[in-house]
Amino acid sequence: MEVFRNEGMANHKITISDVAEALNVSKTTVSRAISGKGRIGEDTRQRVLDYIAANDYKPNVIAKGLAQKKTYNIALVIPGDCNLADMPFFQNSMQGICEEASAHDYDVMLVTTSANSSANLERMIANNKMDGVILSRSMIEDRNVYLLKEHNIPFVLMGTSGDKNILQVDNDHKSGCREMISRMLDSGLRKIGLIGGSKNYVVNRTRMRGYQEAFARARQELDETLVFEDCDSPARIQDAVDCLIRARAECIVCMDDVVCLSVLQILVKKDIDVPQQIQVASFYDSALLKNNKPAITSLGFDDKALGALTCKTLLDYIGGKEVQGKTRVDYELVTRASTLF
Repeated sequence: MEVFRNEGMANHKITISDVAEALNVSKTTVSRAISGKGRIGEDTRQRVLDYIAANDYKPNVIAKGLAQKKTYNIALVIPGDCNLADMPFFQNSMQGICEEASAHDYDVMLVTTSANSSANLERMIANNKMDGVILSRSMIEDRNVYLLKEHNIPFVLMGTSGDKNILQVDNDHKSGCREMISRMLDSGLRKIGLIGGSKNYVVNRTRMRGYQEAFARARQELDETLVFEDCDSPARIQDAVDCLIRARAECIVCMDDVVCLSVLQILVKKDIDVPQQIQVASFYDSALLKNNKPAITSLGFDDKALGALTCKTLLDYIGGKEVQGKTRVDYELVTRASTLF
């Protein structure tokens, strides 16, 4: 029988005591040299810095946290109903968050919550496990926001909120959606259908406002019978597509790529040509539709950059720096073969 033993602790890591002993100075002197604070001769400071560089000394983050009364952890809250395989937004933004956090010696803890329960977040707050929180999706009635405010936990919303007292960083969804629909209207399209997800999520309402504003600015009447919200199941999407086909819609605009993928699959089964018989576009561009033929007109957002900026905003706020209350990240309208405008 094979026997396994964890050798992880066998490799001795140099400590502040080791540095002090090797240089025949006090631990306080080593600490001052590393932090750059306190009175210490320049020759001694340089001698300490040279030694730790040569011996790959890394300050203990736990000890550093205790000294500064920080955990060096931040929590990223994601909805429990999201499917990471189908929602590239969460994958890309998490990558940006983790890279930015790591650059500042922070670790990221993933927390899932639902519309009905914030138990996981409540437990982390009770155990003082993090210095701040990033909320990755905003809801109309968001219990996580109330919870964080109640306990005075620093947090940033990676999304949009009508509450001006909430720090928020988001893609400029409204402007992007408005520009796309405006371009369609300018090309002569009028019967532009819209299929979207849950109205409980702020991002979907924001996209809807962009859609509505485009019609208002063009002084064109918006046909409400061509708008389908809360299409959060294959059956609902199927019903919406059937209705739009019967109404002879000229274009189907999808609020995100998950919905768009379902719409395209339905159109293929019905042998409906895109874009000659009906045009298709998406308010979100991701790898999910990368290999589709024809290529899909969509709005491009840099979600990794969004995640990094959100994390930086939180860490700056934790560190006592002044931060902008509301930040919007720009977009790109990418016209492809699925539309004719």
